[in-house]
Amino acid sequence: MLYRRLGSSGLKVSELSLGSWLTYGGAIDFKQSELIIDKAYELGINLFDTANVYHKGEAEQVVGKALAKYPRTSYVLATKVCVPMGDGPNDRGLSRKHIREQCEASLKRLGVDYIDLYQCHRYDTETPLEETLRALDDLITQGKVLYTGVSMWKAEQLIDGIHIAKSLNLDRIISNQPQYHMFRRGIEKDIVPLCKREGIGQIVYSPLAQGILTGKYKPGMPFPDQSRAADPAQNGAIVNLITEEQLIKVEKLGTIAERNELSLAQLALAWILRLDNISSCIIGASRPEQVAENAKASGVKLSPQDIQEIEAILSA
Repeated sequence: MLYRRLGSSGLKVSELSLGSWLTYGGAIDFKQSELIIDKAYELGINLFDTANVYHKGEAEQVVGKALAKYPRTSYVLATKVCVPMGDGPNDRGLSRKHIREQCEASLKRLGVDYIDLYQCHRYDTETPLEETLRALDDLITQGKVLYTGVSMWKAEQLIDGIHIAKSLNLDRIISNQPQYHMFRRGIEKDIVPLCKREGIGQIVYSPLAQGILTGKYKPGMPFPDQSRAADPAQNGAIVNLITEEQLIKVEKLGTIAERNELSLAQLALAWILRLDNISSCIIGASRPEQVAENAKASGVKLSPQDIQEIEAILSA
């Protein structure tokens, strides 16, 4: 496993990180979750990403319990705040009150004294950005949080945050967590150049387009049994993403993967890691074997010819 600096900070994170959305605390039990986390740790993955809202805190509990056996200094723990955690008017957003209370709740669920990376899960239009940034800065001063980041912020929102932090001499944002994969490339135009200039690293999620880029879905064929798309309880997002056109492109990408002795998933991950502003790709898994397979993408360097051919397939 190779490691990259998170933006221009001194923090180093594994090129592949493990997420807990849709799995821990929900789709799979604790024992299976622990096996997956153990495999990731064994393979050198040191960044574990979760959020307070994932299964209303249960994912944090699972991640914290599974990692408790390892030295706290050996892994980077990331969680998030913003999305509603209750029905009350202050049970959401990025106000000082909600950030402070949810940080304490996350620390308790995770069973740790500090959070390595505390991320704003969304942008809060109802709270002054200065209030949010000061609250995050206070948590760093108190030692409860080491670094702060954001998720799914627009370029103009990032710019505002950068300027306010600089003008008030507040601790700066070091990461952004956007969705990014071969079929969703919006960050390349504005977000990546801005973040590269300002020392903010990308921790991208859904790098395999919720499984589309693994090759398990075939053109003209029914969804395979045991797949997320075939499960009515989980397929709300993915069934709307799968198109015949995309599946045909995935089949063509398979020839490039075979030529490089890679799986389609490994090719998709290596393609993302071609950008030096990408600090880490968050992978999900329901089995340890999936983690082991995807982890092999770390360190893979695609040739200029490979990248050119991939671009031709994607833009066709």
